[in-house]
Amino acid sequence: MPIPVSQITDKQLQEVLSYIEGHFLDLKAKEIKPSKLTKSISAFANADGGELYIGIAENTALPFPHKWDGFAKPEDANAHLQVFEKLFPLGGDYLYSFLSHPSKTGIILQAVVRKTKTIVKANDGTAYIRRGAQCLPVETPAQYALLERNKGITSFETELVPVALDKVCNSTTAIKFILEVVPTSEPEAWLRKQELIRDDKPTVSGVLLFSDLPQAIIPKRTGIKIYRYKTSDPQGTRDTLVGDPISVEGCAYDLIKQAEEITRQIIGGIQILGTKGLEPVTYPIVTLHEVITNAVLHRDYGVADDIHLRIFDNRVEVESPGRLPAHITPKNFLSERFARNGGLVRIINKFPNPPNKDVGEGLNTAFEAMRSLNLKDPVLSELPHSVLVQIKHERLASAEDIIMEYLDNNPLITNRVARGLTGIKSENSMKVVFWRLRDRKLIRQVPGRSGFASAWQKRPQRSSPKKEDAK
Repeated sequence: MPIPVSQITDKQLQEVLSYIEGHFLDLKAKEIKPSKLTKSISAFANADGGELYIGIAENTALPFPHKWDGFAKPEDANAHLQVFEKLFPLGGDYLYSFLSHPSKTGIILQAVVRKTKTIVKANDGTAYIRRGAQCLPVETPAQYALLERNKGITSFETELVPVALDKVCNSTTAIKFILEVVPTSEPEAWLRKQELIRDDKPTVSGVLLFSDLPQAIIPKRTGIKIYRYKTSDPQGTRDTLVGDPISVEGCAYDLIKQAEEITRQIIGGIQILGTKGLEPVTYPIVTLHEVITNAVLHRDYGVADDIHLRIFDNRVEVESPGRLPAHITPKNFLSERFARNGGLVRIINKFPNPPNKDVGEGLNTAFEAMRSLNLKDPVLSELPHSVLVQIKHERLASAEDIIMEYLDNNPLITNRVARGLTGIKSENSMKVVFWRLRDRKLIRQVPGRSGFASAWQKRPQRSSPKKEDAK
């Protein structure tokens, strides 16, 4: 099947020639050897995916840092295309097309490389990962083991823990579970059958599920730290931290329940300025439950860090150790499925009233619950060594609607108050919203107030003159 040739516009041409190489973008001259090209392909596939433009050369003249230096005809790119076919035999992890422009000679090869489920190696037999604009080799056994976990090829949950079996077989948690779920079996026999005991040692999942206190056995990897910051700033500080962080401990099942209950109690005491004055902060319980459950069940237990749950005045943040596994990205996490800790997810679903009742639907449920309260969707982002979910207390209503509703209940509004209500960070952006309402003759500036003290109020509506009664 021939590769399509797409003609780009003048604006798109300027964008391409202005590109700066980064984590998701690489630019290569057409002279690059296919073997060297495989390093970039490997790095994108093993990290977060990215785009390659082949036929772009460096430019020393202004105004653009790059210049168009494309292939004379599609066949001239065959050697480069064969690289993709070799690294991705099934062809499902990349897309490519040729780009042309009326004022430019030749065509550019544009390739989109997706994040893959498997580890992709370059022609030199080394796997690479993309970090910024660099393609870094995965050289040490520890680096390769981490990449395998990130890809979901291996999971730390199956590692054996050198601890006595009675820590998981004779624990209160295990005995209670067996009596309620499989009363005809003995704990040790059942745990062995479920592969939670191997070579007379419990696995990490076995400890997480059935030890009464996994945090004592696998420290700094299995707890939750809860922080309350009395601020709406992007970062919490020691000065805004209320009290000491709360350490939540226990088996995975209890960990979820305790963290959820503590979070709800803390949130219950928070009030923020709303359109009708001070209002209690309200988050859907199901959203808190699903996000906490997702963090406990899908984090990378190979990373020596606890889950961090931060409660701010205007949001809740849940940061779980480890990057998104396999082919999962911040763009497709609601539609794609991959369980990093498949055994943990499967067994905890056998507990009475399991936290993951609808396996695979948890975050979708969390999003739907936020929308039902007219709140904005949670925001998931991937950090270098963790995944962060932010549950923001921001309404879906437009900034204009929020301001007018506030003025229905209050005599005036300042820029600072409006930013707090709408979630708009920039003072100048907030001014633009005020100006739009002013131009629609809905509000006006409060006379005698200027600078930081300036404020806005509803514009009095002229009443229609009464018609005289007909005589």
